Amino acid sequence: MNTAATIAAPAHAPPSRRARRHHRWWDQLSIYLPVLLMGLLALASYWLLRATPAPLEPEPDRPPTHEPDHLMRRFSVKVFDASGALKSEVYGAEARHHPDTDTTEIDQARIRSLGPDGRVTTATAQRIISNARQTAFILEGDAVVVREPAPSGAAAAVPRLEFRGESLQVFTDPERVISNRPVVLVRGNDRLTANSLDYRGDERAAVLQGRVRATLAPR
Repeated sequence: MNTAATIAAPAHAPPSRRARRHHRWWDQLSIYLPVLLMGLLALASYWLLRATPAPLEPEPDRPPTHEPDHLMRRFSVKVFDASGALKSEVYGAEARHHPDTDTTEIDQARIRSLGPDGRVTTATAQRIISNARQTAFILEGDAVVVREPAPSGAAAAVPRLEFRGESLQVFTDPERVISNRPVVLVRGNDRLTANSLDYRGDERAAVLQGRVRATLAPR
């Protein structure tokens, strides 16, 4: 006779005390985990802000200094008018532009310019200082300014003019030559020396002061 035996599945054993504590601890941790993460993110953001260098503030505009911002050596510069005719030539061993005064210094300089009437004026010196508009020049050291006579056929016969001295100031508008140091003026065949000079080209007059000496050629 066959006997059927039924084996019942064992019932689940109740969780141990240790497992219950572990489950309760995990439940509590899951409750506070978002708060902990937010706190860590806040600390990380604060650390990044402290570690990141502050943006550089724009520096205030510095006043221009006398240090040269442009330099040329062994140069020659020519200037032409709108029609292509030569107006001036500048030669020098070295030129420096100073931004604070907007002036240009030229060592061992030679400047040659042609006027509207065709007269050629040449200025040479150990150093020439020019303003930005090139209307005022200071010649220092073996300064010589020569204005050639008017070309043949000119309306007015203007003789050759030559100025010599250790320091000359030359202005182009209006034409003027000034020196407060001993100077030599040669006009045609006449020669004059003085301790100071103020020549005005628009008036064709020269004021000489100090010890004035004149050698006048016979007319």
